[in-house]
Amino acid sequence: MTITIDSACELDPRVSLRPEPFGALAYHYGNRRLVFLRHPDVVSVVKSLGEHVSVREALVANTVLEARWPAFVSAIDSLCESDIIRVR
Repeated sequence: MTITIDSACELDPRVSLRPEPFGALAYHYGNRRLVFLRHPDVVSVVKSLGEHVSVREALVANTVLEARWPAFVSAIDSLCESDIIRVR
């Protein structure tokens, strides 16, 4: 599935985020994947996805500049393919 700005997503409950100076490590206990989230802004958005109706609302709530939205949507789409994030 391709994630769009209007997709409703959340962090998979089988994923644990470990804070790191560069962002965070995401570990999926189901498939044992380890993914690096390389920026604190991405970590904030990923953590808050489940609290918002859409990716757009999560980006607005985390004060991400609109010019950066395409990069965030692409990153979230990639995280969805890795089962770190799931569509609600």
